[in-house]
Amino acid sequence: MTGKKGVSPKIRARAFEIQRILDKLYPETPIPLQHEDAFTLLVAVVLSAQCTDERVNQITPILFARADNPADMARLPVEEIREIIKPCGLSPAKSKAISGLSKIIMEKHGGKVPESFEELEALPGVGHKTASVVMSQAFGHPAFPVDTHIHRLAARWGLSSGKNVEQTERDLKELFPEDSWNKLHLQIIYFGRQFCMARGHKPEICPVCSLYGVDKV
Repeated sequence: MTGKKGVSPKIRARAFEIQRILDKLYPETPIPLQHEDAFTLLVAVVLSAQCTDERVNQITPILFARADNPADMARLPVEEIREIIKPCGLSPAKSKAISGLSKIIMEKHGGKVPESFEELEALPGVGHKTASVVMSQAFGHPAFPVDTHIHRLAARWGLSSGKNVEQTERDLKELFPEDSWNKLHLQIIYFGRQFCMARGHKPEICPVCSLYGVDKV
């Protein structure tokens, strides 16, 4: 573990113990969003903004039956995409983004999802978090996607005092070995859903919060 200057031994020990708990609870970490390749994962992640994975997984088979590759998606009318993805919310913006990124992938990247943060983040509707998911889950590059849920848990567990997801991502990367990032971000998501919810959280029975006495926040 390198690059840990400024991190107290207490916090390092806490991070180590939390990772041990997560490894025990979630030795396997299947990707929550159903997909077949980098393109279908990219579209699914775009759809997942302010929408549950369960809802996305209900909608993507319908969408991908019409177009499951950049060429076909680029030809699909935006109105048709919007109608299919309505249940995911934000359909006007998401449909334009999916259509736009499909066209750019065809025109600039030879029909293949680009394998770099810079090129991914240049696509419509793709921010750093979405690019991180694709880089880690589709291409296997070390990344630590931090959404609002991971941001909340990192603060609750005392691993980060970051005021935004960008700072939390930097803090978590400092604390955990790079070769654990891709698995760890999924483990934290699974843990949050099962034990450490935003509402109705019971610190006394949470395997992490009970151990460290972290108050409900």
